[in-house]
Amino acid sequence: MKETIASPGLSHSDVEDAYARWAPVYDLFFAATMHPGRKAAVAAINQIGGKILDVGVGTGLELPMFGPHTRVTGIDLSEPMLNMARKRVERQSLANVDALLVMDAQHLSFPDASFDAVVAPYVLSVVPEPERTLDELVRVVKPGGEIVLVNHIGAESGPMAALEAWLAKSSGALGWRPQFPWAIVGDWLAHRTDVSLIERRTLPPLSLFTLLRLRRER
Repeated sequence: MKETIASPGLSHSDVEDAYARWAPVYDLFFAATMHPGRKAAVAAINQIGGKILDVGVGTGLELPMFGPHTRVTGIDLSEPMLNMARKRVERQSLANVDALLVMDAQHLSFPDASFDAVVAPYVLSVVPEPERTLDELVRVVKPGGEIVLVNHIGAESGPMAALEAWLAKSSGALGWRPQFPWAIVGDWLAHRTDVSLIERRTLPPLSLFTLLRLRRER
C-alpha cells in the first residue's frame, strides 16, 4: 500500500471548527444541491439492506431515505452536526437508526467485517487522508459487501479546474478540499486487489458529483 499524505491546509481541527459553524445552516445551504447524490447512494444501499454504516452522516439528511429493512449506524466528527441528526431521528421517529456516534472516519472503532454495506456521501474531500479512510471502510464491511461513495471529482482542466485551484487556498476555512482528483481513488484502487469498482457515474446537478460503488471481494 502506498504511503498516504494528509491534504495541505486541511486538518481535523479545521473540519471540526468549520462544521460547528456550518451546522445551524447546513441544510439551508446544501440540502438541495446534494439531495440527488444522497438519494442515489441510499437507493443503492436499500438494494442491499442489513446493517449499514453511514459515514459522515452530518445533520442526517439521508436518514429518512433508508428502508425499514436496514439498521443504520451513523458517525460524524462533528458533535454539533450530530445533534441536528439526533433531532431529525426523534422528530421523524426513525426507528431503524440504531446509533449516532462521534467518530473519526480514519480510525473507526468497529470490529472487522461489522457491516453489510457502508455509505459515505461527500466524505472523501473532507477527511485529511482519504486513502486511510477508504482502508477503514473496506475493513469494516463484510466480504462481498459494498461501499457506496458520492463525491466531487475535480476537473482536470478548464475554468472549473481554475476555480477549484483558487478555492483550494481556503480549504481549512471551508472544511473541505475543493480539488479532489480521480487519481486519489484510482491509485488507491490499483493497490487494493481485494476491492473492485463496480459502478462509476456522474450525478446532477451539472455532473458536479460522482457515485462510486465498490465491492470488497474477500
